[in-house]
Amino acid sequence: MGADMEAQGSTVVIVGAGHAGGNAAALLRQYGFDGRIVLVGEEPVPPYHRPPLSKAYLKGEAEIERLWLKPRAFYDEQRIELKLGTGVQSIDRAAHTLTLADGSSLAYDKLILATGSVPRALTVPGHDLAGVVALRSLADADVLRERVKPGERLVVIGAGYIGLEAAAAARQLGHAVTVLEAAPRVLGRVTGETVSTFYANEHRAQGVDLRLNAKIEALVGEHGKLTGVQLEGGEVVPATLALIGIGILPNEALARDAGIVCANGIQVDDDARTSDPDVFAIGDCAHRPLAHYGRPGRLESVHNAVEQAKLAASAIVGKPRPACDAPWFWSDQYDLKLQTVGLCEGYDETVVRGDPAARRFAVYYLKDRELLAVDAVSSMPDFLCGKKLVGTGRKLDLDALRDPATEIGKFAAATLA
Repeated sequence: MGADMEAQGSTVVIVGAGHAGGNAAALLRQYGFDGRIVLVGEEPVPPYHRPPLSKAYLKGEAEIERLWLKPRAFYDEQRIELKLGTGVQSIDRAAHTLTLADGSSLAYDKLILATGSVPRALTVPGHDLAGVVALRSLADADVLRERVKPGERLVVIGAGYIGLEAAAAARQLGHAVTVLEAAPRVLGRVTGETVSTFYANEHRAQGVDLRLNAKIEALVGEHGKLTGVQLEGGEVVPATLALIGIGILPNEALARDAGIVCANGIQVDDDARTSDPDVFAIGDCAHRPLAHYGRPGRLESVHNAVEQAKLAASAIVGKPRPACDAPWFWSDQYDLKLQTVGLCEGYDETVVRGDPAARRFAVYYLKDRELLAVDAVSSMPDFLCGKKLVGTGRKLDLDALRDPATEIGKFAAATLA
């Protein structure tokens, strides 16, 4: 073991009991750490899978027991102390202590910040009316699941992953849904025109009232309760429930207040280590090197949470740094599965394989014939091809890629040969 494992009696404290924090705790034990592990979380529940909140859980198809990352007994068996329903007020880096919300202190030798992200707030007049909700936590999902009932008028503000997934779930439950997006296309931050157009058409075909370039002036209500969303120009869209899905912000305040370097997230190196060598940051809150793109950035995904948990746990126990995959993401909407590998930013050419009209296709994003990303809609072979080729730097045969007769699995194998 490496130098960081010298004192098996040392303490690792993990702040944030989400996907990243929960995996980091489990991996430390898996990698042989025998000291004290304390997992501190603001929510009153153990680590859970967050993606189903806007999909199966919202529709009532996944009960709470299926959300847990690990059974509750796992933490006892692995000697992982859970401090749930507990916030952290501050970090004293010199003393290596945390001050918790109840005023107590907790000492650490190594600290992992897995503080996640917070929903970007809609700051127009009326944003504090009853019936205006976000969807980031299990408690949020419970509120939304209880409220999405017949007779409610649901308006989703923001057509990113969360907004569209929630809209799809509500439509599948038979509810009327309006989606308001300020940008000229849906999923505009994460995908290209072809996929955006496909999903806009799909939601409209499923009965969603989707409005693009929709500028919101205010949320309006009566007696403190939401009754509508006022658009630029004066139109009021009736609403008894508004789901705000306009993006998330890294939860970096705790680190920043402690003097740890932050910029659009907590800045970390290849081992997920911050500017303080005894403090690591992982998951949504971390601004990390993107190995396949030669630049830093923030990733909001389960894959990133797990990968960075591996990096931090490996560094703490002195285990060799694991290899990093190209980033990947997924989104379930209706009976469609969008699987993305890589980041399409900066592409200069696209190749579409398959037929969007058949609801099974893929878009390949390239720069100078090198593959940056793939969006695969209900097409696992294309997603797997992307996982093999994104970030390799290989120049692709675009004629072969465009040819419908090309078997994509063999194409990927031949390219790598």
